[in-house]
Amino acid sequence: MAAVWNNVVSLHQTIVENGDKRTDPWLLVYSPVQVFLIFLVYLGVVWAGPRLMKSREPVDLRVVLMVYNFAMVGLSAYMFYEFLVTSWLSDYSLLCQPVDYSTRPLPMRMARVCWWFFFSKVIELSDTLFFILRKKNNQVTFLHVYHHGTMIFNWWAGVKYVAGGQSFFIGLVNTFVHIIMYSYYGLAAIGPHMQKYLWWKRYLTSLQLLQFLLFLLHTGYNLFTHCDFPDSMNAVVFGYCVTLIILFSNFYYQSYVSGKKKE
Repeated sequence: MAAVWNNVVSLHQTIVENGDKRTDPWLLVYSPVQVFLIFLVYLGVVWAGPRLMKSREPVDLRVVLMVYNFAMVGLSAYMFYEFLVTSWLSDYSLLCQPVDYSTRPLPMRMARVCWWFFFSKVIELSDTLFFILRKKNNQVTFLHVYHHGTMIFNWWAGVKYVAGGQSFFIGLVNTFVHIIMYSYYGLAAIGPHMQKYLWWKRYLTSLQLLQFLLFLLHTGYNLFTHCDFPDSMNAVVFGYCVTLIILFSNFYYQSYVSGKKKE
């Protein structure tokens, strides 16, 4: 047992000591322990929440959801602007962009928006809590929990080791998609009378699938060309995108194709 604990301590030490020294002082970045604890609390909420709400009435969160979703639109728009402008001013390449680990203003600006993007994934865990409080347990699917739960680890690693470089492309595209996605949720929260204006939900799912395909092509290209960006990171993103494409494709089929066939 002591040997196992020593190995864990040694692994943790390796993880924390080999990160980006610029981002180490920032909230939740230095060690993965805090993120892992957040993940455990999240899983606890997913497991215990529906059980605690079983005999209770759904909580009316209409105002909270309106404020939350439109605030997320604002945060996503801010991050999209920062990713776009900073990469443009830094003459970033879409095909191959190493990380600039210097403390010059533009690389630090890119690192900061990468942190905000990571932190936004922590905030987005609230989506699940809202579903549970409203007793919308059918929305708390494996896809939902898997995607929300794993993104905090993916982007913790992004900020810890590669805050910039190729990482900007994922942040740029995903924040654009989230501007549209949270706009949809915000409008839906206003009330049932908005449903007639939200006919484009299936196209939102298509847009999400398209972004994962873009990430797959982007990282796949860099896996087979010479670029001074860690292949290990590209490989993780590539594999992760494969899982998301499979899961979102299944969701699209079940939601928009299978139902029509039955009709």
